[in-house]
Amino acid sequence: MFAEASLSVWGWGSLGVVLFLISFGPFAIFYLAFYVLCFICGGFVVLLLFGKTNSEKHLERCEHSYLPSTQTAILKVSEEMKLESKPIKIDRRLTGSNIIDEPLQQVIQFALRDYIQYWYYTLSDDETFLLEIRQTVQNALVQFSTRSKEVDWQPYFTTRLVDDFATHLRVFRKAQEKLNEREDQKQRDAAEELIDSFFEAEVEMERSVCRDVVCTSRKDEEGYLRDLCEVLLYLLLPPGDFHNKNMRYLLKEVLARGVLLPLINQLSDPDYINQFIIWMIHDSSCNYEAFLNILKLTDKVFELEAVKDKVLEELQYLRSLDTAGDDINVIKNQINSLNFVKKICETRIQRLKSGKDVDTLKLAANFGKLCVIPLEHILVHNIALQFFMDYMQYMGGQPVLFFWLTVEGYRVTAQQQLEVLQSSQRDGQSQSNQTTKGLLRAAAVGVYDQYLSEKASPRVQVDDAAVARLAQKLNKEDPTPEIFDEIQRKVYDMMLRDDRYYPKFKQHPLYVRMLAELDMLKEPSFRGSDDGDGESFNGSPTGSINLSLDDLSSGSIDESVQLHAFISDTADTFLNHLPMAGVCNDHGKTYALYTITVARKNSDGSEDTWKTYRRYSDFHNFHMRIIEQFESLAPILKLPGKKTFNNMDREFLEKRKKDLNAYLQLLLNPEILKACPILMPNVYDFLENKAYSRGKGDFARKVPPLIPKPNIDPEHCRVSAQLDDNVDDNIPLRVMLLLMDEVFDLKERNQWLRRNIKNLLQQLIKATHGDTINRKIVDHVDNMTSPEQVADYVKRFRDSYWPNGILAETPPRRETNTRMRTRVAAKTTLLGIMPDELKHIIGADTSRKGILRVFDMFQHQPLNRRLVYVFIEGFLEVLFPQHKFPELFVKLHSRSPRVLKYSKKIRSLQKR
Repeated sequence: MFAEASLSVWGWGSLGVVLFLISFGPFAIFYLAFYVLCFICGGFVVLLLFGKTNSEKHLERCEHSYLPSTQTAILKVSEEMKLESKPIKIDRRLTGSNIIDEPLQQVIQFALRDYIQYWYYTLSDDETFLLEIRQTVQNALVQFSTRSKEVDWQPYFTTRLVDDFATHLRVFRKAQEKLNEREDQKQRDAAEELIDSFFEAEVEMERSVCRDVVCTSRKDEEGYLRDLCEVLLYLLLPPGDFHNKNMRYLLKEVLARGVLLPLINQLSDPDYINQFIIWMIHDSSCNYEAFLNILKLTDKVFELEAVKDKVLEELQYLRSLDTAGDDINVIKNQINSLNFVKKICETRIQRLKSGKDVDTLKLAANFGKLCVIPLEHILVHNIALQFFMDYMQYMGGQPVLFFWLTVEGYRVTAQQQLEVLQSSQRDGQSQSNQTTKGLLRAAAVGVYDQYLSEKASPRVQVDDAAVARLAQKLNKEDPTPEIFDEIQRKVYDMMLRDDRYYPKFKQHPLYVRMLAELDMLKEPSFRGSDDGDGESFNGSPTGSINLSLDDLSSGSIDESVQLHAFISDTADTFLNHLPMAGVCNDHGKTYALYTITVARKNSDGSEDTWKTYRRYSDFHNFHMRIIEQFESLAPILKLPGKKTFNNMDREFLEKRKKDLNAYLQLLLNPEILKACPILMPNVYDFLENKAYSRGKGDFARKVPPLIPKPNIDPEHCRVSAQLDDNVDDNIPLRVMLLLMDEVFDLKERNQWLRRNIKNLLQQLIKATHGDTINRKIVDHVDNMTSPEQVADYVKRFRDSYWPNGILAETPPRRETNTRMRTRVAAKTTLLGIMPDELKHIIGADTSRKGILRVFDMFQHQPLNRRLVYVFIEGFLEVLFPQHKFPELFVKLHSRSPRVLKYSKKIRSLQKR
């Protein structure tokens, strides 16, 4: 029964399906499913809308049933607050100077427009928030301006800023030295090795501070700037504004990422620095010699290839020109010059790529064709004498050289004393003849005992018969300036002909270094006989040096320029005349002698007149004694400088005579004597009719001290740590001297060379009458911080970030070849402005190396960032001295792994 029922159900069902498909077609089943789905969805939507409407009505009934009604007063106040506009009054005064406030307000407006308004208006049209932010920024600027006016910026700009730069350079030099000592330096990139060495040296010096993380990691740098900006906002903002978290976070991000970070990126970019160097020195003409030196000295292949590509481009352009007449010769000359530069680049590139590049000094030493400098010129040239002293000390012949120099000093002193004695006798004045001869005898005996006697240690080994004759003369005859001439000639011949001394010195590496310092590593030219009497040598292409002194060995200069300087001090008045007495020659030593005529008017109307004779070396010695005793006069008194060779030239002597006249006139100015009362006895002693007491003397200045001064280890201190704490005068000058030490690495040089550098710096610092160096620096700092200059700084910042009022786009990175040519141009510009006086004092090679060391320091962006942060930190420490910024920076920078590693190393050493 059940089976029959099932069959009937399936039968009727199948029949129904067949009939449905025959009636409506095969696709009817899909239509049916679609209609059913639409029915269900429609029912769901109707149910949802009906439920929502009923729910809203139910909630509204519940709200009115259980919540109290709003009071009328609250509704009224709420409506009034919506209708009322609350204007915010903003005081546009910021610094108290209109010329500063105007561009500063524009900067604020542009910053708000480009960093805040562009996204804020998409959220709200309410201006209140923007006005509140503007008011907050202005309050911070007012606080900053007020604090800046209370700070004495002179110590920062004259000492701290220079010290930070010099210390940065010291760390860089140490990093270079460490890199050169490593044997595996070629396994890694040289730039990365240098940066690692730099920050390792920084840790060794600072101990608890290392800025490597901040300077090499973008994420850590942004975090450091945020922390720094938050501290500044705490110091500059009112408490209410600072505790507003939203505003504080917003300002912190704008300052850190919108202002400081782009500014630091630009200032630390090596290409920007190179362009800035060229712009700063754009007035100086391009030095062709410096350009060729850069191409010959560079070890960067990409610099040479960039120059070569530009040369090829210029050559192609010149050869494509269709010219005739005189223009052809001009173009041919240009093509020849470019081909010469192209050849230099190709040769240098080939050497660098082949790995056969050698040091210039080694190349010159092996080449064999070196210019020869006669011994007589070496003995009178500061730089050459320094290298000869080092060689003689190495060979054990330093006493021989010192004896020759000492005798030279004795001869000059004896000649002056005898000339003064003869002059006083001619003028009818009384002067003790026995006293003068006694002084000469004591000086001569002192020289004999120190170098020639049997007790002398060490003793100069010369002919015993000549020494015996000298001893006999000292016992029986009056000493004369020529009493040592016989032995001095023998000593000179010994140094000249003994293979241990001058002949071997010409083959020693010190001689090659001397030529490099004199800029004379050129092929020599010969003329005359083969014995070298007619040799000449060339220096730089800009000039030559002629060793012939025949035209200066005789005769005198008759012209004179009289100087009138009247002084009123108690009862005395001096009238000085400075004519040239003549050019003297003695055993190859040529020098000029000046006659000073002095007239002293007494209170009773009488007048005393006498003449005294002085060499330039006497003026120099007197000048050194004056500025050592009266440092405030150092920037005022300007003694004519020395000349390297050919200093007996007629025009040069005429100019020096006029300069010495001006020097005496300035020295005898009543205002100077009034400011320095104890100066008069020193001046009178120099002008008095007697032998001038040279005091320390040039010889003592040239000879290195026997007991070296204890030096502070430069590896573990800042540059300013070497300043004397008990000396307060001329700190800026002494800091500049320390900077010169770091730039040119002069600490190993003799003290007399450092003294000459000090004189050069004093001459470079131009000071008006009566001012000191510090006064001039203070005036310069005041000018730098004047409202006009500050307004100019703000305008430059505005025009740099918003040219024509539009936010500047990030400039695309320049092509590699363009940046490399900029580097070459910047180096050429720096070498081109190097004064000849600097090269004469410290040497041409040392000057070049120092300038290029500073340039190379600026070619590494992480190191530049470190220098920028050091300047910022020093600025903040001076601006907020009471807020313990040094401790804050120690905490921020002590996170470096290098600091932690160094601290563990120190602790482990202390436990041992």
